[in-house]
Amino acid sequence: MSKIVFDIETVGQFNELDEETQEYILKNDEDEEERAESKKKVSLWPFTGQIVAIAMMNPETDKGKVYFQSGEEKIDKFSEDGIDYQICSEKEILVNFWRDIQNYQQIITFNGRGFDCPYLLLRSAVLKIKPTKNLMPNRYRPEFHLDLLDQLTFYGAFRKFSLDFYCRSLGIKSPKSGGMSGDKVNEAYQKGKYLEIARYCLADVVATAELYRIWEKYINV
Repeated sequence: MSKIVFDIETVGQFNELDEETQEYILKNDEDEEERAESKKKVSLWPFTGQIVAIAMMNPETDKGKVYFQSGEEKIDKFSEDGIDYQICSEKEILVNFWRDIQNYQQIITFNGRGFDCPYLLLRSAVLKIKPTKNLMPNRYRPEFHLDLLDQLTFYGAFRKFSLDFYCRSLGIKSPKSGGMSGDKVNEAYQKGKYLEIARYCLADVVATAELYRIWEKYINV
């Protein structure tokens, strides 16, 4: 069965939103601290944020691709350790993702059902891009979409932990070991650290692939 692991990175677009939408997001905030917190959260919502990177990797070959935005900076397409890096607009990222993903029978994610997949589907709708694959099939059919957060919590029977926590507990290199984390992506993007974000996105995928191998070898029976 052909398999693919993927992950996305997103940033907020608060300043690009119209005044009415901004007011709607901030309407329940009572002070500047709460307003600042709400502005940070817009990266988590597909109608107020955007995708700036998608990393994909075949866990059986360790070959893959990273599509990422780079603002006004021009970065030539390059390969690194079997991974192809290519700059794209958000629309191009999604078009490339949907073209590539249809070639795989099983998708593997960490919390993909809770974040990545709904975000991809809704951002595609915003940009009028038609999906080529059902990313949200029956939750209890992991042969189509294996979400490791579902598997490691036994579908909610046990508590959830972050990917970083699972990695540190199971002897996997954490994607946070390089100093980047999901809550820093927005600031990094504003500072033009595009390649750093792209490599962090891939680090999430590499860690997820290793976590999948441990799940497959020691937990899945």
